[in-house]
Amino acid sequence: MDLSNIIAQRENKTIYRDGDKCIKMFCHGYSKADVLNEALNAARVEETSLNVPKVLEVTMVDECWVIVSEYIEGKTLKELMIENPAEKNNYIDRLVDIQMEIHEQECPLLTNHRDKMFRKISLSDFDPMTKYELQTHLNGMPRHNKVCHGDLRPSNIVITPDGKHYILDWSHVTKGNASADVARTYLVCLLTNAKDDGEYYMKSFCRKADTPRAYVEKWLRIVAASQSVKGNKEEYDFLSNIVNVVQF
Repeated sequence: MDLSNIIAQRENKTIYRDGDKCIKMFCHGYSKADVLNEALNAARVEETSLNVPKVLEVTMVDECWVIVSEYIEGKTLKELMIENPAEKNNYIDRLVDIQMEIHEQECPLLTNHRDKMFRKISLSDFDPMTKYELQTHLNGMPRHNKVCHGDLRPSNIVITPDGKHYILDWSHVTKGNASADVARTYLVCLLTNAKDDGEYYMKSFCRKADTPRAYVEKWLRIVAASQSVKGNKEEYDFLSNIVNVVQF
């Protein structure tokens, strides 16, 4: 296994390319259960009609857990947006089309999004009354079983040289309400200082899916509360402001 070619680094993982393989190495102490669950999620999504890199192996290297999958040659939508700024909105439209394709899938064995959000709200640092109100709000939302990526952003879409798209990083995938997934992508835009892109994305999705924006926004407080559990102090005040906006 060649670990000389680093293609991406995150806080708790490093991603390498070894020929036609992508090697995701998790840091020491990373939860074994989380690694195996990520590999299982990806394997389950492989059974849909979506274009996703296939999981090839789960192993350990130097006492670190590793997921080996197919390497997909191409450029991410994020890279294309940077290289071709005049085409940015077209790339965002394509992101929306891909997300709607994801939402058309069924994958019964995935974790229920509602259960995951309920658990994350319980783990948050908000006061008991706020947690109760958020969980009550969550329980009142319509129940669906659509595949939700959970972290769809331009850097998680690769466009191959022949124009085919592949969807990466299924560690947060669940089944649930598609608008919750859209609210999550919109929140990612806000957190990455891409508000204008987020506004265009939201308008594009609501138009293409014929979904009222107000309906999507009802999920914002829930996804903001779940995001706060990650412990990013720089984000917490911003997320708290969203959570503390009471909707009637």
